[in-house]
Amino acid sequence: MKKIKILYTALDDLEAGKEFYNFQSPGIGEYFLDTLISEIDSLTLYAGIHPIKHNFYQMLSKRFPYAIYYDFIDEEVLVFRVLDCRENPKMRDKKLY
Repeated sequence: MKKIKILYTALDDLEAGKEFYNFQSPGIGEYFLDTLISEIDSLTLYAGIHPIKHNFYQMLSKRFPYAIYYDFIDEEVLVFRVLDCRENPKMRDKKLY
């Protein structure tokens, strides 16, 4: 079983997504956060099976248009970013470098 470490950049991304969805409809932000954290937790089992994009593994969320960018070293999964796939691709790519 792998250990997961969510970096501050990814935590900031999750908080921004939560705020966006709460602005759309109160309560949806909590559902968004719970869903994405659950998907991140699944990396304890599935880390490394996703395609590599921009030098990171990319896992797409099943419920929201977000991508989780991570890498792993030995038994530790490092989650670098959680980005909105609807964002301008050039801006999204810039956030990964």
